[in-house]
Order: sequence, then structure tokens, then C-alpha cells
Amino acid sequence: MKPPNEEVAHKVREWVARADEDLRLATYALKMRRKARPYRLIAYHAQQCAEKCIKGYLVSCGVDFPYTHNISLLLEICSKQADWAQALRDAEELSPYAITARYPGEDEPVTKEQAQKAVETAQKVRKQVWTALAQHGMDLPAVPEQ
Repeated sequence: MKPPNEEVAHKVREWVARADEDLRLATYALKMRRKARPYRLIAYHAQQCAEKCIKGYLVSCGVDFPYTHNISLLLEICSKQADWAQALRDAEELSPYAITARYPGEDEPVTKEQAQKAVETAQKVRKQVWTALAQHGMDLPAVPEQ
């Protein structure tokens, strides 16, 4: 696949930069003092990272996608472009954090283990998407490992 034009590449870089911000924040928050760790927000930012990575990939392919936080739907759309999308199906577990972690009355407690797993899943999605984008000829800035 040929590299995207500069306008598309700029949009993709914006998506993945925001995804990296979410992942850096979630990773940092895991290192906070134990009593201060906001596990629901860690899970939320992990979900946001995965969502934005997938959307960045879809932008690179020129694929429109709906306004959604549903990672299952985004992966289904993505699977038409990428055979690796099936390998990320465990990321579907992040979708509820987009809503339940943000709104009172909708939230369920998020445990330390769930927050850690959410971050690990987001890291997996990020790594796969960055690999795919590189294969598409995207020149992404080097970002330190999370």
C-alpha cells in the first residue's frame, strides 16, 4: 500500500498522538500512590487509547467510521482492511469504560487488576496499529515505550 498523502498523514498523526497521550496518562496514574489511583479513569484512558489508535488506522485507509466508542464495531470495520484486527478482539472488553467510567450512576468499581489489564490491552492495540501504519508507509515520530 502506498503511503497516505500529507493531509491524511497529518490526521493520522493527530489520532495516534492523542492515543499516546491517553496511554501515557493511564500508565502514569498506575504509578500514583495506592490510595490515590483512579482505576476507573485509568481504564477510561486505556479505552480511549485503543479507540483512537484504531480510528487513526481507519483514517490512514480512507475508511469512514461512525461516531462511536464501541471498539467491537471499530474492529469489525477495521477487519475489512486488516487481517490483524481479529487478534485484537480482547480489546472489545475496553468499550464499557468509555461510558461507565465517566458518568455517575453508570459506573461500576474498577479494580487494580482490571485497570492494569486495560492498560496492557491498550498497549497491545497501540503496538499492532503502529506496526500496521509503518507497513502502510506512515512515518510516525518515535515515541518511548510506555
